[in-house]
Amino acid sequence: MKSSLGDMMAGIEEVMKHLDMVNVLLRGIPLLAAGGGLVYAALQFRGWQTAQYVANFTKLVELQLQLRRMALDDPSLVPWFQDPAKEMRSFFYMLMELSLFEIAWFSHRHGQLTDDYFASWEVSFASIARRPEFRAMWQSDRTKILHDGFRQYMDTLIERSS
Repeated sequence: MKSSLGDMMAGIEEVMKHLDMVNVLLRGIPLLAAGGGLVYAALQFRGWQTAQYVANFTKLVELQLQLRRMALDDPSLVPWFQDPAKEMRSFFYMLMELSLFEIAWFSHRHGQLTDDYFASWEVSFASIARRPEFRAMWQSDRTKILHDGFRQYMDTLIERSS
């Protein structure tokens, strides 16, 4: 009987060790879930931050477009054009095209446009960049507020499209 009592005590001790291990595992599960939730929230915040960054950039370019529209409506705002009726309209039209492409470039750079969609913009804009009027506008120093990275990108695109 003594040996069976000893065997029973050893069995109980073994079960207690397993229960302690199960207890530790059960306490760890909520901690892992909380950690996973924090990582998920951080990733969501980063995505939101990138989207907001692109939206702010787009708004700035839209404001530039409004300024250009004002110049088209009132040519006295841009006295450097000799023939406002033609030269200025052409210049600002190309500058507006450039601004739209800058938004596409910036959005692509920050993961908001897919590679294939941006590639179609790039092909289209390479043909625009071959126009002599566009090259003249690009080489002028008038009313060009551009992201430095975009300016470098455009220099490369224009050089390749030559």
